[in-house]
Amino acid sequence: MSKPTTGPFEKTAGWLDWFDGPSRPRFVLPPGSVDAHCHVFGPGAEFPYAPERKYTPCDAGKAQLFALRDHLGFARNVIVQATCHGADNRALVDACLASNGKARGVATVRRSVSDDELRLLHAAGVRGVRFNFVRRLVDFTPKDELMEIATRIQPLGWHVVIYFEAPDLPELWDFFSALPTTVVVDHMGRPDVTRPVDGPEFALFLRFMREHPNVWSKVSCPERLSVSGPPALRGERSAYVDVVPFARRVVETFPDRVLWGTDWPHPNLKGHMPDDGLLVDFIPHIAPTPALQRKLLVDNPMRLYWPEEL
Repeated sequence: MSKPTTGPFEKTAGWLDWFDGPSRPRFVLPPGSVDAHCHVFGPGAEFPYAPERKYTPCDAGKAQLFALRDHLGFARNVIVQATCHGADNRALVDACLASNGKARGVATVRRSVSDDELRLLHAAGVRGVRFNFVRRLVDFTPKDELMEIATRIQPLGWHVVIYFEAPDLPELWDFFSALPTTVVVDHMGRPDVTRPVDGPEFALFLRFMREHPNVWSKVSCPERLSVSGPPALRGERSAYVDVVPFARRVVETFPDRVLWGTDWPHPNLKGHMPDDGLLVDFIPHIAPTPALQRKLLVDNPMRLYWPEEL
């Protein structure tokens, strides 16, 4: 566990701590790049964590997120509501409002949300809702409630972000296929990277994207998927190499429907806390050409979250 530091990345040490010394990436991001998957946690004294949460993070607020954005070279953020805040989106909304238009949000809402509340979220910068199907993180919300929410947000032009694990895709396929909005899959549906990239499990995910042109995927979180792990030697920049074939396959097959994000501050991660500068250096391994890099980091997130600026 690292100790509290001073400066823009100052934090309070806690059970779920984040890496406080991110390196400068060697990969220079295209101008206008978007970190399309990150979070804010608290601070808990101002934005309390949900009583029903299944993990408790350390505080990681908007000031630290925006400092990291600038340090890494991103222009914008998409802040995704994490399960530790439940359906209380106040921390997310506060960060979006403080960003001067440089952040958009993906909220969690319940069936009881009013139309006025949805409009207020939209005005704050929210452009999607997240449905979480990872059993170790949340208790499943009934599918009829989720479908009702998806139908209600459709007129706002919002999309649905879905988080699930690869073995659950067959069971969830029909529900996902019926969603009336753009659908964004978190972290490629968490494939098992010890299996062949050409194997039947990942082929099913690729077929899901191929058969549903409204489905996008984030090619993020190699630190969650990898078995090989981070670099073993200080100064080495090649990391999470076992994830590369999977993410690169998605990027090259669906270049107009992919997004990338840091996942900062890496909630509920076991084993190690990644260096976010190293994660940025992962990008050219999965998007090897300038054209693919621009689609992944600029064109696609702008089209989804800031279409009024195009």
